[in-house]
Amino acid sequence: MDADTIFAVASGAGQAAIAVMRLSGPASRAMLAALCGRLPTPRRASFRRLRDAEGAELDQGMVVWLPGPGSYTGEDAAELYLHGGRAVLMGVADALVALGARPAEPGEFTRRAFLNGRMDLTEAEAVHDLVAAETEAQRRQALRQLDGALGTLYGGWADRLRLLLAQQEALIDFPDEDLPPQVEALVVGELDALRGEVAAHLNDGRRGERLREGLVFAVTGRPNVGKSSLVNALAERDVAIVSAIAGTTRDALETRVVLGGVPVTLVDTAGLRDAENEIEAEGVRRARARAAAADLVISVSEAGTPAEDGNVLVANKIDLGGAVPAGAIGVSALTGEGLDTLRARLAEAARSLTESAGPPPLTQARHRAALLEAAARLAGAQTAELSELRAEDLRLALRALGRITGNVGVEDILNTLFARFCIGK
Repeated sequence: MDADTIFAVASGAGQAAIAVMRLSGPASRAMLAALCGRLPTPRRASFRRLRDAEGAELDQGMVVWLPGPGSYTGEDAAELYLHGGRAVLMGVADALVALGARPAEPGEFTRRAFLNGRMDLTEAEAVHDLVAAETEAQRRQALRQLDGALGTLYGGWADRLRLLLAQQEALIDFPDEDLPPQVEALVVGELDALRGEVAAHLNDGRRGERLREGLVFAVTGRPNVGKSSLVNALAERDVAIVSAIAGTTRDALETRVVLGGVPVTLVDTAGLRDAENEIEAEGVRRARARAAAADLVISVSEAGTPAEDGNVLVANKIDLGGAVPAGAIGVSALTGEGLDTLRARLAEAARSLTESAGPPPLTQARHRAALLEAAARLAGAQTAELSELRAEDLRLALRALGRITGNVGVEDILNTLFARFCIGK
């Protein structure tokens, strides 16, 4: 793959004032020189007229020459800042193809950066998360991972495992050398400490994954208490049909909002009651299922009636004069009274479910799977009756950690991972 020189438009699709085209690969230097007539000073934006092989002018713009290995991909690379019209981009693309370049596949620039040692796999995943970030909290988490926080944590554990393995191998290879008893004690103590750290990292309430994927808040309650009106008010748009007829909502309706810097999907569910027909019964069944799977349940009742079970209790229709039950937040979806208090409470809950102090949180399901395997191998090492079996468990734990950062055994996931990227990244 690295023998090819690739190119792609890295800016957004559609007409724009400026478009950025990236070029990477061994022929980048020759191709840039062919387009511009002469190479600019490395890493300095220079104005150039771009021409095709016949000398026809394609555009006037800024170009940057980025000789490897000090580029994003680690290869010779270049960036072209062009006028954003389709004809300009097509003309430059045709000229690059004529020079021997090919269009990049999704994620191919970042994949080359990983393969060339410019970043580990956790940092590559952070690039994707940063591009996809919808909120400030997601951006902060992705940047922290891109800075190498996760890779540093897992790399530190791997270094300690290597030392443990070396000490264990010494106990196996030199049983008659009267090694100090402290060696065995050090192995046992460090193994216990490492297992505890991995277990604590796994026991994070899935905060990083929740923030990356977004939370789900289910809005539940009996029919006609104003659940749909409340969802519309929180979303500040008409998501659900509002009617005085009980049982109007038959299926779960979803809308995306941001609460406390966290993306949250609000799910408006069917009213919980003894259904009058098969369709409503299915809606109630789905409502109960969504509530059971949700990160938080907003239970809505009507002011003046007892509160229902839920994580956040809401008494709606306070404009009608009903009393607010103890522990509930009184609101009126009609007038807006109390909605700011409810939004603040939901934002606090969203932050509580996703914020993480100390080490960086887990952000990917594959990280969790590999760490669960590593934890199981460490547990096996602690209970192994033979030194050779303990050493084998330590090796397997080390391999599981290596799969997270991409040091070992990741060929089977690379295609899946980078296929999610946009072209040009």
